[in-house]
Amino acid sequence: MITKAEIQTLLHSTETYRIERTISTGNMDKFCEAICAFANDLPDSRKKGYLFIGANEDGSLSGLKVDDALLRKIAAIRSDGNILPLPVMTVDKVTFPEGDLLVAEVSPSLLPPVRYRGRVFVRIGPRRDIASEAEERLLTERRTAYMATFDATPCLGSTLDDLNLDYIKDTYLPSVVDADILNQDRRDIKEQMASVRLYDRTHDCPTYGAIILFGKNPRYYMPGDFVQYVRFAGKEKGGEVLNEKRFQGPLYSMLPALESFVSDAIITQRPVSASLFREKTVINYPKNALRELMMNACMHRDYQSNMPIRLYQFDDHVEIMNAGGLYGEARPENFPMVNDYRNPIVAEAMKEMKYVNMFNQGVMRVQDMLRENGNKEAEFDVSKLTVFCVNVYSNEDRVSQVTTQKTTQKTTQKTTQTVGNALSDIQLAIIEYIQNHPNASRKEIAANLNNITENGVKYHIQKLQKQGIIKRIGADKGGHWEIIVPKE
Repeated sequence: MITKAEIQTLLHSTETYRIERTISTGNMDKFCEAICAFANDLPDSRKKGYLFIGANEDGSLSGLKVDDALLRKIAAIRSDGNILPLPVMTVDKVTFPEGDLLVAEVSPSLLPPVRYRGRVFVRIGPRRDIASEAEERLLTERRTAYMATFDATPCLGSTLDDLNLDYIKDTYLPSVVDADILNQDRRDIKEQMASVRLYDRTHDCPTYGAIILFGKNPRYYMPGDFVQYVRFAGKEKGGEVLNEKRFQGPLYSMLPALESFVSDAIITQRPVSASLFREKTVINYPKNALRELMMNACMHRDYQSNMPIRLYQFDDHVEIMNAGGLYGEARPENFPMVNDYRNPIVAEAMKEMKYVNMFNQGVMRVQDMLRENGNKEAEFDVSKLTVFCVNVYSNEDRVSQVTTQKTTQKTTQKTTQTVGNALSDIQLAIIEYIQNHPNASRKEIAANLNNITENGVKYHIQKLQKQGIIKRIGADKGGHWEIIVPKE
């Protein structure tokens, strides 16, 4: 709060845009309009404004006696809802020999324009008035400039000791600043970091972006800043936990470790038969698709949340969930065509470190890679306000189905080629049907083949069994048919 000496100076000051003097104690509209105007700070002085109740226009005191009722009435202006956004102000009584002075100290708002009952008041020198359209637009633009993203705000309490300065000096700064300019730069490290928004000069501390990217222990300031990996048995979260791992630390060191883990522990490949004499390698997930999704999760997450990024692996899919829903201009109806950056400093640094490209093509690229690998497209859940979730499904089931179909075709073909001359057309049809429907009953076979009764099916099946071409595994109910592949 302002001191007595400062009050005496301001009472006779020529800085009239910061001062309103009045002897009235009951004109509440006048008081509210003055507070609204001080909060808007049209000259952008960044200085506090003062409403002096009990002072004449020439700065002399009127002899007012300020009681508790008047203090409460003026203090209630802050939160009665008529001035929005709520002003930052304090109210106090200051006693002089000539009388009391009620002082309302108002800080410039970081969210202008401030309105009193829907109208924007500003102060132009000694005059208070309603803002013009141009003045209101100026205040709106200032509001946008004031609203720093979380990664640009100061991490109060942190110091340079919380950062890996060697990496910043030797690796990061040379990647974002031209070498010639950097060699000629004689500023200290704080000024150099401030130029790339990693340091806050006003509060003399690193920004949250610096802690996220290069901090020695980011979780000290942001407890949720880590990636939780869990491998569940089965296809749901209720399954047994088979493996669990936590990735934490600054992004410059965590991202390579995470990238390597995804490649080594989640991505699997195996050979499958492509033809009689050739095999091909099948990969359950395209590596670059999972990498892209994980990098985006780290880039777009809400670092103020205590929820970690969740990387959950199941038998048939991978789920990636991070705190923070769609941000800014991105909405469910325009996703993924429109993108916005919750953490622009982090996004810019990740681009410089070659982890993302910031061209708003990540989702489309992921879907293309999944289709090319034989996976179904990823499912994005953007309906939640506080989280963003994506499910990526393995192509193992699809590959197994294709492999089974090919094996079935090869087995049937090999059987019919070997003994085909000795079999009738109806017997070949029965073999082909039970190859594709091993649990079929004689009644079902007869219903799906032309010109044969159930007894006819029974007759031909008995002949095929005697020739050793098919056999019954298990009981009549619950059993199945199996075709015997002839030996070469």
